[in-house]
Amino acid sequence: MSFEKEWAQHKADAGTRLNSASGGSGGGGTAGLVVHVDDLGAVGHEAYVLHEGLRKAGDVTRGAKGGNGNTANAVAELKRENFATAGAISAAVEVWNSQLKTVLQACAHISNHLDYSKAEHARDDAKIAADLSAAKHPVTVSEIEKYFK
Repeated sequence: MSFEKEWAQHKADAGTRLNSASGGSGGGGTAGLVVHVDDLGAVGHEAYVLHEGLRKAGDVTRGAKGGNGNTANAVAELKRENFATAGAISAAVEVWNSQLKTVLQACAHISNHLDYSKAEHARDDAKIAADLSAAKHPVTVSEIEKYFK
């Protein structure tokens, strides 16, 4: 199967799953996205744990314990002996470090965003609760509806 055909099949499968999740044909169904604050915190924490693990173990040039690691020592020794592989290993390490930084930034962004979202939802809930409890009269549907827009 060619890449184009396989890609088209994956897109069709994803569309089918999205349509069935929405309860119909592409939105407008009764199902909706439900997120619980505990879920946000758990995913944010896992992104943080992944970030810290990658940060510590992913630095192949210094090694996991810091200082000069095996890779840096190997490149230096190969350069001293005029081996051409020293340049290739050095280039591979540069690409690795670049991609590692990208993944670390993505993990940090996810963790920070979910932490922010969790805190923001808590502030919104507190404000809504305060507004509703401060009302001297029963709150009308139209007043409640403004919180859903």
